[in-house]
Amino acid sequence: RAIYQKIAGEDMEICAGELMTIMKNSEGFSLETCRSMIALMDTDGSGKLNLQEFKHLWKKIKMWQLIFKSYDKEGKCCISSFEMRNAVNDAGYHLNKQLYDIIAMRYADKQLNIDFDSYICCFVRLEGMFRAFNAFDKDGDGIIKLNVLEVSKAHCFLPHFIKLFKNFK
Repeated sequence: RAIYQKIAGEDMEICAGELMTIMKNSEGFSLETCRSMIALMDTDGSGKLNLQEFKHLWKKIKMWQLIFKSYDKEGKCCISSFEMRNAVNDAGYHLNKQLYDIIAMRYADKQLNIDFDSYICCFVRLEGMFRAFNAFDKDGDGIIKLNVLEVSKAHCFLPHFIKLFKNFK
């Protein structure tokens, strides 16, 4: 809390760069991951995180970190893309094979390993994607239909997955 208040300044909110500074003291996330975190947790539309939003984010990160550590038994700060499938399931996201393949292509390195920063970035985007999807799935049938304006209002990563979710149930 003290670090947050020091970095947040007078407005008591942090931008992606400030979030990255805070995270360097603990986990060390990239600017892109921090931007995704802001996009996910910024409930008031300020483009920044207030203390409450930051606390909610921190809880999520710690939960996802526990799952990551359960698969990173050797302490190499990475897990295999196969372990990533299990980690995604453990976090409560149930995906089809196409989505797991997309995750591996997007987040894994040449050896098919996923480092902690990429892992968290993926989970932040999955969380946002599921939130956005559920917000549009008014009748809860697992199928949504969006117009261009609705797609543009959804999270920045939703358009990449809309096609796959059309058939996912």
